[in-house]
Amino acid sequence: MCTAVTFQGKDFYFGRTLDLECSYDEKVTITPRNYPFSFRFLPPIHRHHALIGIAHVVQGCPLYYEATNEKGLSMAGLNFPGNACYGTEQSGLDNVASFEFIPWVLAQCATLGEARALLKRLNIVDAAFSPELPPATLHWMIASREGALVVESTKDGLQIYDNPVGVMTNEPPFPYQMTNLSNFMSVSPHPPVNHFAPDIPLGPYSRGMGGIGLPGDLSSASRFVRAAFTRLNSVCDKDCEEACVSQFFHILGSVDQQRGCVKLEDGELEMTVYTCCCNTDKGIYYYTTYENPQLTAVHMNHVDLDGQSITAYPLLRQLRVFEQN
Repeated sequence: MCTAVTFQGKDFYFGRTLDLECSYDEKVTITPRNYPFSFRFLPPIHRHHALIGIAHVVQGCPLYYEATNEKGLSMAGLNFPGNACYGTEQSGLDNVASFEFIPWVLAQCATLGEARALLKRLNIVDAAFSPELPPATLHWMIASREGALVVESTKDGLQIYDNPVGVMTNEPPFPYQMTNLSNFMSVSPHPPVNHFAPDIPLGPYSRGMGGIGLPGDLSSASRFVRAAFTRLNSVCDKDCEEACVSQFFHILGSVDQQRGCVKLEDGELEMTVYTCCCNTDKGIYYYTTYENPQLTAVHMNHVDLDGQSITAYPLLRQLRVFEQN
């Protein structure tokens, strides 16, 4: 289970939590412009926009969980097991496997409008990367400072939705998540007003009571509501990089999963493996891991973006402590 959000300051920020029971040796991965992207059903792309994000690198191929390209367009894949349905190869359409969908979009598109146009011919195909890596059941958020889209491939076909709240989690499908927000219209960051019985002298006994009713559980529907409320009411100095990055991690901190709070049927424990935030204008990728909450930054523009080989940085997982005295 995961949560993805956007945030607009002076620059635009995009990121997510990855909530799983284990790690797959994912790395912060920079793919330069001349790395040849190969696709299962389509011609390769030899020169393209550079990408930065977290990927599981297999046989030299970056399988991106989420990424941002050098033009500021971002994309993340989140688990969608109950409704994801991929098709078979179809003539007249762009047939793309789920594992290559992120680089297929970000390699070619500089804007959300270009991505929207590219999606008109899309058919997500039920194809595995390898026998050991079957297709992941995903849906995706694509975003830039222009806005955000959600892409869901279901039994009813390809669905593309505008996303006005800049948040995505997992199940149920996106239209339900938006409808569900109506159940929380009375939630507010302000002190509550006594509508219960105006003739009785009722008043708040604590700060934060305007948020009573905000769901606190870790289900995907509740995380969607909580992340949307936190993001939409978030306040910081939007001209300051440090303030925006800090605020972004606080927004995603509202949906963190602590080890032990979500137990799976096989006894495994789900947790927030990592949290990331990319300044999409500057190409700076920030992250924390479950074990190491200290912020780490990787700069896209500190490597040769005209190269042909990917650069991958292992996540720093050991706890780091700044000794002040």
